[in-house]
Amino acid sequence: MVWAGIKINGRTCLHVVANGTMTGKRYINEVLLPHVRLFRGAVGDKFVFMDDNATCHRTLAVQDCLDSEDIQRLVWPARSPDLNRIENVWDALGRQFAGRNYPPTNKNTLIRALTEE
Repeated sequence: MVWAGIKINGRTCLHVVANGTMTGKRYINEVLLPHVRLFRGAVGDKFVFMDDNATCHRTLAVQDCLDSEDIQRLVWPARSPDLNRIENVWDALGRQFAGRNYPPTNKNTLIRALTEE
């Protein structure tokens, strides 16, 4: 799984979540605290966080973390990928990735290729 954040004039680095299933705890420790919290600090008070409705994003621990970091989450309907702008980024990444001359042959080359794209 990969994660990234976007805004009108910027983005975060691509973060690869390797080895295992994404849980609420992993989401807090690997995405929210090291990436979203810093991104929010860079954007300022008008920051509104939009994620999808994955189960791991909806745990009480995640909501408590967002509340404690004063991160406002945009509420939107479940199963609405057309409303989430990052889906367009994933689509573009997928098209670029599919057009590579040499497809990755293992996890390390996959991670490198995704990061390059």
